[in-house]
Amino acid sequence: MKSSDTVKNILLEGRPGSGKTTLVKKLIERLSGHDAGGFYTEEIRESGERTGFRIRTLDGRDAVLAHVDFSFAERVGKYSVDVRAFEALAVPVLKQAALERDLVIIDEIGRMELFSDSFKTAVRACFFSDVPVVATIMSRAHPFADGIKMRRDVKRMQVTKEEQGFLVVEILEELGFVGK
Repeated sequence: MKSSDTVKNILLEGRPGSGKTTLVKKLIERLSGHDAGGFYTEEIRESGERTGFRIRTLDGRDAVLAHVDFSFAERVGKYSVDVRAFEALAVPVLKQAALERDLVIIDEIGRMELFSDSFKTAVRACFFSDVPVVATIMSRAHPFADGIKMRRDVKRMQVTKEEQGFLVVEILEELGFVGK
């Protein structure tokens, strides 16, 4: 849990490929002894080529978020997004984390995820809860993402591959998880 002189929520921003998800995974590894909940995103690769994205909950469940072979109406580039599968897994995990965990991890608040209104509702609930949130967020302008970025209880951090190790420690310190 956090002390009164720390920030409550941290947003990780960076260009695609900057290492946001790698940073989140490193953070999760360092959180032993703390009860975190949420999810992170992984690329799906077939024959060495990226063909989609999967979400994986911190308790090990997963679902395909988007894939080149899907044919849903919601699209980002060459990927079609399975909003229903995403909502079925991510939304309950976030709701539970906001009520029962020490920390909420959201990787990512991005274009694919923001097709879901119930995801946006769950994200808002997390940010309004007493539980700290660490989330990756899209850098591009988007009304929902911009609203989250402008919250007074948020610290924004730029992620680069070179800074990942330092940022893990800084995040843990900011949230008051160091030495607990």
